Amino acid sequence: MKVKVKTLDAKAGGDIELNDDVFAVEPREDILHRVVLWQLEKRRAPVRATRERSDVARTGKKWGRQKGGGTARHGDKRAPIFIGGGKAHGARARSFGHSLNKKVRAMGLKMALSTHAKAGSLIVVDTLSGDAKTKALQGQFEKLGLGKSALFIDGETVDNNFALAARNLPHFDVLPAGGANVYDILKHDTLVLTKAAVEKLEARFNG
Repeated sequence: MKVKVKTLDAKAGGDIELNDDVFAVEPREDILHRVVLWQLEKRRAPVRATRERSDVARTGKKWGRQKGGGTARHGDKRAPIFIGGGKAHGARARSFGHSLNKKVRAMGLKMALSTHAKAGSLIVVDTLSGDAKTKALQGQFEKLGLGKSALFIDGETVDNNFALAARNLPHFDVLPAGGANVYDILKHDTLVLTKAAVEKLEARFNG
C-alpha cells in the first residue's frame, strides 16, 4: 500500500510503502472488542477486601455477662456494631483483569491500524520535530484536516517541543511507537504516523 507523505505544513514529502500485513488487514469487530475490553479492564484497580469480624485484631473474650447487666447480650467486641469491629457484609477482594493471547492482541493492533488506513483517516508525516508553539501548531493541524481529534504516533521517543505544544490542544494526543494501542487508536478520528513510527510498528510485528 503506497501512501503520500506530508509535512506538518501539509506539503508533499514523497511516498512511503506500507506493509499490507500490518496496514491492510480486514478488521473484525469481535477481535477489536476483545482487545479494547481487555485494555479497559487492565486499567481498573482491584477491589480491596474489607476486614470482617474474623479479621480485626480485637479480643474474642465475652466482655459482659449474659444477663443482669442492663444491656444487650454480646459475645465479643469484634462485632460490627462496635467501633473498631469488623465490617458486616464487606467487599471481597476482586481483580477485574483477564488474560488475552498475545496473538489476539497483535491482531487487534493490526486491525486498528488497518481501520484508519481503510477509512482514509491515516496520515503519514515525515517528522514531528520543530520548535512548535501551540497557536502555530493549531494552524498546521487545520491545514492537515485532522478533524475533531487525532492521535500522533512518533518513533522511539516523541519530540519534546511538539509534545509540549500539542498537550494544550484538547482531543490531540501524542504517543511513542511503543505505546501504540488499540483503544487510543480507535477513539480518535485521525491517526498520524511519522515515518519512524511506521518503521517501528512494522518491525514490532516482523521481529
